[in-house]
Amino acid sequence: MEFKDLDPILHNELRLRVMAALDSLDNADFVYLKGITKATAGNLSVQITNLEEAGYIKVSRSGEGRGSHTVCRITAKGASALLDYQRALLSYFSQKK
Repeated sequence: MEFKDLDPILHNELRLRVMAALDSLDNADFVYLKGITKATAGNLSVQITNLEEAGYIKVSRSGEGRGSHTVCRITAKGASALLDYQRALLSYFSQKK
């Protein structure tokens, strides 16, 4: 039996939730992602930065302070990584005994 490696960027529950949400949307703002993931603002902000640094999402920010608006969208690299992650994870369960 051989297991495929799981992407360490996506193998985090909150980052995976963000990516799954963005995969089905053109884009989503921070408030929407915070609500759907049930994350704290601080944790979500850190994980969005991690995904952005990996090139998995593109983040657009406008305004400053309380009036700021953050919008995220998945990139082609991110969509490909998510599909690879799904396939790798499925390989853990489709092994014949």
